[in-house]
Amino acid sequence: MDPYNTSNMSTIQPSSEVITTTVSPCNDTTAVYMGYIAAGIAVLFYGSNFAPVKKFETGDGMFFQWILCSAIWITGLVVHLIRGSPKFYPIVMVGGVIWETGNVCVVPIIKTIGLSIGLSIWAATNLLSGWATGRFGLFGVNPELPDNFMMNYFGVALAVSSAFIFSFVKNETSSNITESSIVVSSSDRSPLIPDNSLSDSTSTSIYTSDPSHETIVFSRRMGRTNINGDLTTRGSGSFFDNLSTSRKRVLGISLSLASGLLYGQQFTPAIYVQDRYSGASQDGLDYVFSTFSGIFLSSTFYFLVYCIFMKNKPNVYPEAILPGAVSGLMWGIATSSYFVANKVLSEPVSFPIISTGPAIIAALIGLFVFKEIRGKRNLLILLLGFSVTITGALLAGLSKNSRKSC
Repeated sequence: MDPYNTSNMSTIQPSSEVITTTVSPCNDTTAVYMGYIAAGIAVLFYGSNFAPVKKFETGDGMFFQWILCSAIWITGLVVHLIRGSPKFYPIVMVGGVIWETGNVCVVPIIKTIGLSIGLSIWAATNLLSGWATGRFGLFGVNPELPDNFMMNYFGVALAVSSAFIFSFVKNETSSNITESSIVVSSSDRSPLIPDNSLSDSTSTSIYTSDPSHETIVFSRRMGRTNINGDLTTRGSGSFFDNLSTSRKRVLGISLSLASGLLYGQQFTPAIYVQDRYSGASQDGLDYVFSTFSGIFLSSTFYFLVYCIFMKNKPNVYPEAILPGAVSGLMWGIATSSYFVANKVLSEPVSFPIISTGPAIIAALIGLFVFKEIRGKRNLLILLLGFSVTITGALLAGLSKNSRKSC
């Protein structure tokens, strides 16, 4: 799936025009270390871009994803203007639509199995999806043959197997319902009514703590007010919040696998244009705006359908606007860096690194910041997953010379 490989190019003739695969010579003089810096930025931002919204209520995620994609489109517009408004290829927007379809699943994934495990699984599946497309020339792109087949296959197999390793890590996501107890003396004549000034809580039960009735304890479940000011518990916030632990796990892993397959095709339309269209730019940054436009339009479509389904009463969480915008900005920077890394290092080197590296960043954030992962068993599985992921990425990357063929 190397956009810079001009070998084995042929001429195809659609019904309306002749499209040749002749491309301009590669004149890139960018230092190789800049490609590794770009790859590092992509890994860091991909692995942490959902962290800003982790502690904010997002409900079913549809409003959040629209805010996220709006910020992504703005980032793409800035890149487009900086690049001097290169030619816009509508077909490249399909890559954005594919990515956004997978992105709709992200919030349910985080709410069911957590950020670190979810990202680890979809990253490995992403690698397999993208690798297969380039290796076998799927969807019309030129096939990319590794220099060392065995090293490449073994590396990809290790990277993919890391998804199954990470799936055995049991995280401790935030409880849907937080209970607190208040103990008062039975001689206290104050009414047993929770403080109504706490707009984010509601009492659910009152019971005595012991047979003597000398103390009275009542518990309450913490909730949150929605955009209309109605008090709702977190447990009733969305369909996903009410699932059992086992069903959450099955659903979260399934959605992660589906998202990874879709994410792996994000760059395919742009690479197809580079391989097949005469005079098409070989600089990946020139396709950022087209891809991001597809993301924004499909995100808006999904959100409008959601509003119709909700009878014009969508779950809107104003507190998710700023974190969502920051998350979208980080993702836009990461993807732009991804394009740069592809250009400088070549896709066989950058793709395994950027596809699997974010899993480590996300796991570290989940471990040290959000305390999602605890216990000796989980830590050992996590370390094994890290080792397998890194080894697989290195083998896949080293299976082809990092020097681009122009």
